[in-house]
Amino acid sequence: MARGRSTFMVEMTETAAILHSATPRSLVLLDEIGRGTATFDGLSIAWAVAEYLHDSTEHAAKTLFATHYHELTELAERLPGAQNYQITATEREGEVVFLHRLERGRASKSYGIEVARLAGMPPSALARAREVLQRLERYELEVFTEEESRASIERAAAAGATESSESDALSKVATQAGRRRIAAQASLFDLANQRVVDELRAADTDGLSPEEAKQLLTELRSKLL
Repeated sequence: MARGRSTFMVEMTETAAILHSATPRSLVLLDEIGRGTATFDGLSIAWAVAEYLHDSTEHAAKTLFATHYHELTELAERLPGAQNYQITATEREGEVVFLHRLERGRASKSYGIEVARLAGMPPSALARAREVLQRLERYELEVFTEEESRASIERAAAAGATESSESDALSKVATQAGRRRIAAQASLFDLANQRVVDELRAADTDGLSPEEAKQLLTELRSKLL
């Protein structure tokens, strides 16, 4: 703060120093690179950093890259030196148990809300977070299904055309990230507006005077997104 640098700027400065100074004899530990900025910016930087440390003969190093960008797991399918590992967890009686065991493969889900619960977040906030998550996941699935149907039609129309594996991987990542961002934006707007609908349903409209009804509608309209 005293130097006038944001957390993201500090992260990028440190990452730049690593990329410039790493050698094949280095051990590089990277944790959540790119999470301090917009989704596409951060994902692009994380992707490029991983490729740089893999491909550069001068700076290639043994690297452990922890990330919640699930799209980055695609790199293991096209980079011969990249492999996916996950820290396993299981669910017992409605609660998540972290096993602290490293296994090969990509993680199927995150447990951020469970970590928040363990940290002591109020139950009402956790319940709301789960509600938001369910809506986001449901909306993302709907968007994904629609996009997959459209993509199948486009692939059939373009039969015989070939693309590089890199182009395919980037296209897949862009689709996943874009779908997640669209789902978050649209579903969060829906969540905010749903509260307005709930307030309207709970209102005693029969007992309101014309002036009170007008005031209620004005207040509800101001809350709409």
